[in-house]
Amino acid sequence: MRTSISPCVDSWVVFRVSGDSSVEGRCDAAFHDVAEALQANLASGAEVGASVVVDLDGETVVDLWGGHRDAERTAPWTEDTVVNVWSTTKTVTALATLMVIDRGLLDPFAPVARSWPEFAAAGKDRIEVRHILSHASGVSGWDRPIAVQDLYDHESAVAKLATQPPWWDSRTTSGYHAASQGHLLAELIRRVTGKTLREFVADEIAGPLGADFQIGLRPEDRDRVADVIAPPPPPRVDVPDPDKIRIRTFGGPVVAPDAANTDEWRAADMGALNGHGNARSVARMLSAISRGGEVDGVRLLSQGAVDLAFEPQTDGMDLVLGIPLRFGMGFALPHPETVPYIPDGRICFWGGWGGSMIVMHPESRLTFSYAMNKMGSGIIGSDRAEQYLRATYSALARTTTR
Repeated sequence: MRTSISPCVDSWVVFRVSGDSSVEGRCDAAFHDVAEALQANLASGAEVGASVVVDLDGETVVDLWGGHRDAERTAPWTEDTVVNVWSTTKTVTALATLMVIDRGLLDPFAPVARSWPEFAAAGKDRIEVRHILSHASGVSGWDRPIAVQDLYDHESAVAKLATQPPWWDSRTTSGYHAASQGHLLAELIRRVTGKTLREFVADEIAGPLGADFQIGLRPEDRDRVADVIAPPPPPRVDVPDPDKIRIRTFGGPVVAPDAANTDEWRAADMGALNGHGNARSVARMLSAISRGGEVDGVRLLSQGAVDLAFEPQTDGMDLVLGIPLRFGMGFALPHPETVPYIPDGRICFWGGWGGSMIVMHPESRLTFSYAMNKMGSGIIGSDRAEQYLRATYSALARTTTR
C-alpha cells in the first residue's frame, strides 16, 4: 500500500493511509523516512499500534500515530490513544526526583535514611539517593514471597523494601531496579513533598505542560487505552552473578505482560512500571532535559539539575540485565556495546519492556519518543525503535548540513 502525502504549509507533509496500515499525523519533510518506517512496520504487522514523536528545539517535527489498540485490530489507534509504557515510566519518575532535588528537598549525595529513616534497616544506612537513581542501591527487587498484586499497595510494598538488606555491596555496580525503583523514589518524593508520585506528576509535570500522561490511569480514560500485546519468549541470558541477582530481581515479583491489561494494574501508582501516555506526552515532559530544563516557558529544572542526569554513577556489567550499562542519575548514558544506534555524546535515554523509548540530546536540543502496544523481545529498545531513531538521526544530519 502506498502512502498518500499531501503538501502542507512550509516543509510539512500530512500523512493519511487507508486500511490496516493507517498512519496519521504530520512530519517535516526532512523526517519523511521516520513516517515511511512506521507505515512499513504497520503494513507488515511488525507493529499493531504505535506513535512516534520528535521534538527539535521546541518544535514538533514528527507527530505520527497509527494502527490499532487491540490485537484483533478492531479499535483504531487514534491521536489520543494512550498505552502502558512500562519502564519508560522510570524517566518521568526520575524527572520528578530531579525536580525535588532541585528544590532542595532531597540531596542526591545524602543517605536515603535522612528522609526515610526506616530505610536504614538491615545495613542500608549508607545508601544514598543517587544510588537508587543509578540502580546501584542493591535493592533491585523484593525478597520473596512477593506477588505483583502486592505492588499495588504502595505503603506495604515500600515497608518491605525498607526492612530487607541490599543484595550486593558495591554502590558503583548497577543491578537494574526493574520494579522497585519506582516505589523507592516515590516514597522519597512522598516523604519530602507530602504528595504521592501520581499526584506530583499530575500537579507538577503533566498538568503544567498539558501532557496526556498518568501514573495510574483514571477510570474515565480506560476506553482509549491500548492493550499490551505480549512479546515472544526471551532468549536465555547467562549473567556472571554467583548470587543470582537477575533471578531474584525478576522473581521478586514475576510480572506477566498481561497484568498490564487489568484494571488493578492500570489504577496503581507504580513509578517504574505503569505510566500511561503516548509518544507525544512523554516527549513533551522529557524534552525538559533536552531544552535546558524549560518547556515553552514552564521551568521544571535548573541547568544544574539537568546536569545531574549526565553525571556518571556506574559503568560496567549490569548484574540484572547482563549487559554493559552506564548510568547517570535517573537515565542511561550511551554505551557502544549495548545500544549502538544511540550515538556517543551528551545524550541520556531509557526505554520500556518491549521497545518504548525516550532519548534526550541537549547538544542538538532533540527529543525522540516512541510508544507502542506490540512488545518486542528486548528490555531496552527494539528493532523498530532502532529503525525510527536511526531515521531521525539521519534526518537531523541532513538538516544540519543544508
